[in-house]
Amino acid sequence: MAKPYWLEDNRKQAWLLLVLLIALMLVETQLAVMLNTQAGEMTSALAGKNGGRFWDSVRTCLIILAFAIPIYAFYYYMRDLFANQWRRWLTGRFLDGYLKRRKYYELQADGEIDNPDQRISEDINTFTGKSIHFLLIFLGSIMQLVAFSAVLWSISHVLVGVLAVYALVGTVVALHVFGTPLIHLNFWQLRREADFRFSLMRLRENAECIAFYRGEAQERAHIDSKFDKVINNFARLIRKQRSLNLFQRTFSQLTLVLPFVILAEGVLSGRLEVGRAIQAAGAFTAVLAAVGIIVDNFESLSRFVAGIGRLQALSDLVLPNDKPAAAAGEHPRIEKRSGEHLALEALTLYPPQSDRVLIKELSLVLKPGDALLITGDSGCGKSSLLRAIAGLWHTGSGVIHHPPMEDFFFLPQQPYLQHGTLRSQLIYPSSETSLDDEQLLEILEQVHLPHLAERVGGLDAVRDWEKLLSVGEQQRLAFGRVLVHGPGIVILDEATSALDSANEASLYERLREGGTTLISIAHRPAVLRHHTHVLRLTGQGGWEVHDASGYEFDAPVAKAIAGAASVAAVQPVKGTVSVAAAG
Repeated sequence: MAKPYWLEDNRKQAWLLLVLLIALMLVETQLAVMLNTQAGEMTSALAGKNGGRFWDSVRTCLIILAFAIPIYAFYYYMRDLFANQWRRWLTGRFLDGYLKRRKYYELQADGEIDNPDQRISEDINTFTGKSIHFLLIFLGSIMQLVAFSAVLWSISHVLVGVLAVYALVGTVVALHVFGTPLIHLNFWQLRREADFRFSLMRLRENAECIAFYRGEAQERAHIDSKFDKVINNFARLIRKQRSLNLFQRTFSQLTLVLPFVILAEGVLSGRLEVGRAIQAAGAFTAVLAAVGIIVDNFESLSRFVAGIGRLQALSDLVLPNDKPAAAAGEHPRIEKRSGEHLALEALTLYPPQSDRVLIKELSLVLKPGDALLITGDSGCGKSSLLRAIAGLWHTGSGVIHHPPMEDFFFLPQQPYLQHGTLRSQLIYPSSETSLDDEQLLEILEQVHLPHLAERVGGLDAVRDWEKLLSVGEQQRLAFGRVLVHGPGIVILDEATSALDSANEASLYERLREGGTTLISIAHRPAVLRHHTHVLRLTGQGGWEVHDASGYEFDAPVAKAIAGAASVAAVQPVKGTVSVAAAG
């Protein structure tokens, strides 16, 4: 995940910022060594009752601090700026993969990964911030190790040897005793927290339905079950962290005594000044902090590694990679080909991650101006067929010939209304239109919403449209989107279910007058007159095609078949042909 940032488009800026940070760290480290030296000088001057030496050291310290303080502040500002820019770049890269190839839909349909929104919004932020943080503290530790080891070696070789053994033992114990359990527990804590947050978000998004059902008790039980998992996992996590904190505290506190015990004999015998002992103790602490960096940051590192695991799982699914397209044993994918008309050639359709056959070897062709009504029992695959035509479902076999996808427009039963102005709702999914305000208001009249703009305060009014408009008004507004874009093929998934018969007939007639090809799912007999053919899905993969003029919704199957105008043989997909099928 990190490699492209350092080697692709943003590499110059990334390396420039890193070099600047390293330069600031070098200066900061050198100033820290100088301050440690002056601390020893002041102590020796006080022990020797040498006032001139003491005040010279104080002045030198103040001069060093005058440079050290602004450099310290600027270093942390540049570090956070670097992390923020990297987050912006990486989030953009993830959003490209998540949205452009409709991965957001596939992840939801397949259930391959939990809470991708939380991984993009929070885990990327943690990844970039912590990556920069740990990279810099490791580099800083190396600088600190080199700088203060020279000071320590010049004072006591024994201290250097003791320090090396002490740090090595501490790091090995931390990695082997606390490593894997903490990483595992932190991974599951992140997941449990995300599931709990999602259950609360789900309650908010479905508040009205839950209130009508009076389902608060069931929702509370569901939320409690998610929260219990959060608390139970965190209880295990803090027990493990308690042991780690005990180890870390012991590891660090012993260093307050250890250097003085080793140097005590030299000071007491007079071979070593008190100030040199203080200087050695400061150098010992600095070097130990450098070599014990893993022990001191183990808790943060374990959370960081857990977050990387979650982000890497999302990265494997949404970012470009070199993995094979399909593994052995998986269903083949439906082939999509460009064509002049919409045509299905021997289409067999399965739901994602299932062996159930919804539709078997369906072949038909729609030419401009045709209107196909899809009907059948609930669960037989009507909406699934629309998903396959729209390119959302790919599991199955056969070929879908289609005009450019820009010629398609989909109207669901519950229209999607984004946050924004009335104008943005009307021209969605476009962000701008060549139509002026007068034309947009005319379209609102054509879909029987003549006073909507005046009622809400104009086309640029911003409202919570899902709450303000009834479902029937939302469906009429969705028809307005069709008139704005003028697509060649409109797919309607019970898109008039909340409309009265007069509004439904008027909107269908408006689409038919424009010569639009229609594909509808509906259960009202009144819509038959707006269609030329009926595709009836019989279940278990079976299907029938009838003339709309002779079809009866409530007739027994045998009567419907007998009354069908014709069920033609399979015709070639090439060329301009009417709806034709066999099954």
